[in-house]
Amino acid sequence: MTDGYKGRIGNLIRDARKHKGLTQAQLADLLNTSQSAINRIEQGQQNLSLEMIARVGAALDSSLVDIGAGPTHLRVTGPTTLSGEITVKTSKNAGVALLVGSLLNRGRTTLRKVARIEEVNRIIEVLNSIGVQTRWLNDDNDLEIVPPKELRLDAVDEAAARRTRSVIMFLGPLLHRLDTFELPYAGGCNLGTRTVEPHMSALRPFGLEVKATDGAYHASVNREIQPGRPIVLTERGDTVTENALMAAALHPGTTVIRNASSNYMVQDLCFYLQKLGVEVEGVGTTTLRVTGREVIDVDVDYAPSEDPIEAMSLLTAAIVTDSEITIKRVPIEFMEIELATLEEMGFNYTLSEEYLALNGKTRLVDINTKHSVLHAPLDKIHPLPFPGLNIDNLPFFAAIAAVAQGQTLLHDWVYENRAIYLTELNKLGGNVTLMDPHRVMIEGPTHFSGTEIVCPPALRPAVVVLLAMLASKGTSVLRSTYVIARGYEDLAERLNQLGANITAFRDI
Repeated sequence: MTDGYKGRIGNLIRDARKHKGLTQAQLADLLNTSQSAINRIEQGQQNLSLEMIARVGAALDSSLVDIGAGPTHLRVTGPTTLSGEITVKTSKNAGVALLVGSLLNRGRTTLRKVARIEEVNRIIEVLNSIGVQTRWLNDDNDLEIVPPKELRLDAVDEAAARRTRSVIMFLGPLLHRLDTFELPYAGGCNLGTRTVEPHMSALRPFGLEVKATDGAYHASVNREIQPGRPIVLTERGDTVTENALMAAALHPGTTVIRNASSNYMVQDLCFYLQKLGVEVEGVGTTTLRVTGREVIDVDVDYAPSEDPIEAMSLLTAAIVTDSEITIKRVPIEFMEIELATLEEMGFNYTLSEEYLALNGKTRLVDINTKHSVLHAPLDKIHPLPFPGLNIDNLPFFAAIAAVAQGQTLLHDWVYENRAIYLTELNKLGGNVTLMDPHRVMIEGPTHFSGTEIVCPPALRPAVVVLLAMLASKGTSVLRSTYVIARGYEDLAERLNQLGANITAFRDI
């Protein structure tokens, strides 16, 4: 970086800081650095990494500084053969649910080994903006969360809230704290219309009414209304179930929730609520019986379990590159249907003995992948609520089917347009036919060849394209990969540790 370039960046940062109304000391606090460092940056006397420039841009909400950093792209050189071992990180979706769930507690919550991803960062920014104190404790990603006596919903960070769909889960815990409040519209992946009505039907029995106008949810609570009969969820959704659970946790009576999701992140939230002193019966089933507490004020320590979707991602990386690796700490009870389907397709692997996750509940194994010759399954592959094949794991079967002999039909019935993004594999030489917005037919085997692709706006299809690039001959470029950072921590770097050749870069 030349001195002239450092000076230009320094001027941009100084102007953006002043426009934001911040002192150098206040900006330093936001970035966990010193005022003298900010002064050197603004004087053009400090070497800056691209990551620091991006952090400054986020802190100042400045498009000028963001443009200076630019989006992150990935350059992949293949084909790749992976080797070695890799450990599955904790669940993104559980981490998000537990962060929101910490609002139920007036005491200190310490979460262990939290997935340090962009989706988690956005939720932390929202929590910080309403007065919650958060602190990363160590390099193990342990996170301390201390709520204020009174939440400041009028100060909510709208920019962060709009970059995540998870903000809708704030409704459950907040309805007990405030009679009226507003939340910005939820954002996140571009997966088509995701109605909020199932959330409303789950929360109306607690007196919550929500009107959506002007880009915000306007919420009001009638304290006279209490659940008088079991709450039957109109869809067995994960976040809907979590919202109902959090609402029930601060309701001092007993709430029965039927047609509840029993998926991994819901189970983690249930285990956390139990640590808070909330009685939760039926964990792992579709009927939950919750006896809440009027006030929760305890210091708790909880470790979310490992992420089955990341485990499936790593498994797919091994399969499409026909590599023999060891994937450690796989939550097997949430992977059994996927493994059974892969076995039917000819996948060879071995499992270790089972052992428990740090939460003391979730069963883990290590998977050793073996050389395999795959063929298409006899029937279509489609997801179902747990214990079926996970909805978020379905897209990975597109890359797997592409390297298998024969025709495979994938039916993604949940999302209106996620399957469309799987046709991006055709740019790498795949043979993927879109039958309708929910179904794709994949003909294999495929001999992938490198090319340049703009990252799909949906998280799992984006990772599917990246994994196919590992198996592609030559050089591939995946552009604007923020969506991957939403759900994965250092995925490219961790694949490189197994032998991949992935380089991150930016256009400046």
